[in-house]
Amino acid sequence: MTNRGIDIKNPKQRGEWAEMCFMARAAAHGLCVTKPYGDSAQYDFAIEYKGQFLRVQVKSTKRKRKEHYCCNVITSRKPYKEGQIDFVAAYVIPLDVWYIIPAHAFRGRWYISLSPHLKKSKYGRYREAWDLLRAKPGKSRAARAGR
Repeated sequence: MTNRGIDIKNPKQRGEWAEMCFMARAAAHGLCVTKPYGDSAQYDFAIEYKGQFLRVQVKSTKRKRKEHYCCNVITSRKPYKEGQIDFVAAYVIPLDVWYIIPAHAFRGRWYISLSPHLKKSKYGRYREAWDLLRAKPGKSRAARAGR
């Protein structure tokens, strides 16, 4: 099946499509997905697992620079501050690959470079790392995210 999201020209519509893809993929991984009412929250979804909640912001990219995909990780034209989100779920549309990246791993950055073709890359350990969204009671968020 062809990934039709790459053909969506309007960035807002493509982002909304990526959010729906995230909901489906997270549910397929046994996660409970909650969407906050309205557009005022700093995050797109709350993931609940065994009574614990994590805030997730969904980002997507189809923009390739050299051998890497460039993905913006900002809000309102500035980097996320500590405490606004727990994770970014970054979707590389052309390859149908997700990265589940803890916020501390990109704090202060405007964008990140994702390299799905490399065995070792800065964000490679977060590729399809859906298990990071499974909160373990009694374990801190930092410990789950490998801080």
